[in-house]
Amino acid sequence: MDAVLQFIQSYFPALVAHKYLFLFLGAMVEGLNTMVLGGFLVSVNTIKLLPTFILFLLAYTINGYIWYTVGYFAGAKPIDKWGRKDEKGKKIIEKVESYFNTYSGRAIILTKFTFSLTIATLIMAGSLKYNLKKFTLYNFIGSVGWVAVTLFVGYFFGQSYKLLFVYLKNLTY
Repeated sequence: MDAVLQFIQSYFPALVAHKYLFLFLGAMVEGLNTMVLGGFLVSVNTIKLLPTFILFLLAYTINGYIWYTVGYFAGAKPIDKWGRKDEKGKKIIEKVESYFNTYSGRAIILTKFTFSLTIATLIMAGSLKYNLKKFTLYNFIGSVGWVAVTLFVGYFFGQSYKLLFVYLKNLTY
C-alpha cells in the first residue's frame, strides 16, 4: 500500500498536490468511480472525510444543473437523438416521462441513485422547464444521498483492502 502511494507521489506530484481539485472535476464529470475512489482514499487516511463529502456534494449538484441546463436550452433534442434510436430506448423514455409527470420530485431524487436514467431525467426536467426552486431542492437531496452511499462503499473497500493486507502479512509469517 505504501509503495503504491510513494509511486504516485514520485511520478505524479501534481495529482497529489491538487488531489481535491482532481476529485472535484472527476466527481462533476464522471461521478460514481471518483466518489468511490474518494471514499477509499478517506479510508486509508489520504484525504479528510468532511472536505471530501462537501466537495463531492457540490460537484454532483453542479452536474445535475449542467444536465438540467442542457435540457432547458436544447429541449428534447438530446433525448430524441440518443434515447429514441431503438424500441427499448423509446419505451424507457416513455416510462420516465409518465413517471416524471406524476412524481417529479421523487423522480429527480431517485434517479440521482441510478446509472442509466439520471441524465435522461435531468434533461427531461430541463426540457419541461421544471420549477428551478423545486429542482434545486430535489437535486440537492438526491446528491446528498448518492454522495453518502458512494463514499461509504469506497470507505468499506478501503477498510477491506487494509484487512486483506493484515491477513496476507499474517499468512506469510
